[in-house]
Amino acid sequence: MTGQPAMIDTVVYDFGNVLVHWDPRGAYADHDPAAVEAFFADFDFVTFNHAQDAGRPYAEGRAAVAATAPQHLPMLDAYVENYAGTLGGPVAGSAELVAELKERGLRLLGLTNWWAETFHHAAQAAPAIGLMDGVVVSGRVRLAKPDPAIYHHLAATFDVDPARAVFVDDTPANVEAAAAVGFHALRFTTTARLRADLRALGVPVDRDGVPGGTPDARTPRGAEDGAGRGR
Repeated sequence: MTGQPAMIDTVVYDFGNVLVHWDPRGAYADHDPAAVEAFFADFDFVTFNHAQDAGRPYAEGRAAVAATAPQHLPMLDAYVENYAGTLGGPVAGSAELVAELKERGLRLLGLTNWWAETFHHAAQAAPAIGLMDGVVVSGRVRLAKPDPAIYHHLAATFDVDPARAVFVDDTPANVEAAAAVGFHALRFTTTARLRADLRALGVPVDRDGVPGGTPDARTPRGAEDGAGRGR
């Protein structure tokens, strides 16, 4: 006889573009747009950013760039100095869903790829982050998604049973890695879609954030990730 599926008791949230809008170009609001696009075309920001997410101190990353491509240092320094501009406020509906999950007694955890040196901006831009019961910040633990080790670290740190937990992230590789570790893994597109997906897993959330409301409008999956997606 097959047992019943484990009841979900934990929701693990990615932050960037799930709870808070993040776009690295936001740091360059006072720069010439053509110069900004030239920088992102010429410099492998994705690889640099991932190394920082994985715990490399900015001074070390900056030194590496100084040795190989010093012409990019002014734009990198501007990114750090104007980091608050990369955060565009809460993702629509996210704060309401986090509050509802909290009220319903689910444990809320964060698992975010974020520089240790810039993470202090996060809760200011999306106060719902402050409702988390615990957070693993990649830059602080020197591990970054989609490395399976960071999912195991979260599970060990907070005594999480992946079979009873939902992991939510907008980046497909991170979702796939979480699923491989045993989490119920959901690709985030919109909060409305997340509500529908949580309900399908048996998590008792309202439709569209309104008790007894109409079913969620479903947005198609598979939209291509832009340069500023995911953390």
